[in-house]
Amino acid sequence: MTTTVEITWDAASARRAERQFLAGPAGAGTPVAEVAGAMLGAHAQVLSAAEVSLGMRADGVTRADVRAALWDDRSLIKTYGPRGTVHLLPARDLPLFSAALTAVPSGPSPFPPGVRLTEEQAGQVVAAIGDALDGRFLTLDELSEEVVARTGPWAGDRVMPAFQDLWPRWRQVMHRAGWAGTLCFGPNRGRKATYTRPLPGNPETDPGDAPAAFVHRYLHAYGPATPQHFARWLAAPPGWATTLFGELAAAGRIEEVRFEGTPAWVAAGDTGFPEGPPRGVRLLPYFDAYVIAGQPRERLFPAAAYQRALGGGQAGNHPVLLVDGVVAGVWHQRRRGRRTTVTVEPLVRLTARQKRELGEQVERVGEALEATPELLVGEVTVGPHA
Repeated sequence: MTTTVEITWDAASARRAERQFLAGPAGAGTPVAEVAGAMLGAHAQVLSAAEVSLGMRADGVTRADVRAALWDDRSLIKTYGPRGTVHLLPARDLPLFSAALTAVPSGPSPFPPGVRLTEEQAGQVVAAIGDALDGRFLTLDELSEEVVARTGPWAGDRVMPAFQDLWPRWRQVMHRAGWAGTLCFGPNRGRKATYTRPLPGNPETDPGDAPAAFVHRYLHAYGPATPQHFARWLAAPPGWATTLFGELAAAGRIEEVRFEGTPAWVAAGDTGFPEGPPRGVRLLPYFDAYVIAGQPRERLFPAAAYQRALGGGQAGNHPVLLVDGVVAGVWHQRRRGRRTTVTVEPLVRLTARQKRELGEQVERVGEALEATPELLVGEVTVGPHA
């Protein structure tokens, strides 16, 4: 009779920290793209947050290194990733992300019938975006003109509600162009973002097997996890995720374990865990991968952290202070020229060692952002996303 492996929260969080370079940073010279790959992408709606996510995980990495990887050697791609949000992804992984993300069933459109695109129209827009961006860098206005010219006036109808404005209809599937590999961000032109078509990659995974490969990558970084955890991280239909996990279990590709007394999954054979818990103090920015994917959320955000650092149960709204692998405070940085003031609000009493580590983390934030940091310990008075 097979005995199901029992895994504690401490062991799981310790392994997650190790595999995401939070137990100890990647050594000098480690490619930035390798660090991003270990996280399954760095959230980059705000580029400086992605720069901090990567910088806190790799010795000596600064925002200049991240931007060089994006715009010079192009080992990183800025595009739409999990949940349809902007991420920095390793260029070598783009074929896998594209095949996996396009395989996720789309949910019902949030827009009224008169605003929506049909599936045929959506396909036309995605193809038009790729054609327009092939070998070119276009601003959003320039891309909009090209899409309308290649599809029809219907694509340019300003009917899509967004930020107290109305956007052209075609923009509701812009993220799908990113998933399809026909669009990514280019370097800014002045204050305006530009878009281009990614360089073609060499897929190492059969597109038909991409969802399974993606589950393996996710479980390696964030397991043990349930189908519901995976669906939440990906913003995928829970029923689809449950079916996918069932197929992988039947094929012997994932293995059931007991995680804090409940069934969860790891990649088959990947049942080695440290004794845990992780030790040390870390500062993580908005929407860092560790807090977005870490489940169960009530264990990652214990006690007062659940109210202070989550927004309606959503992780990522506040930069967080981690102490021994769990959220134990929030922080905020305000930059003025070459200086940045980092205000940290701990929710627990820090030991002398933890205070020293906090000071080191603040110095690391400054190094990553190429700024001279100052630490203030006190209440963070700004709200989410500030």
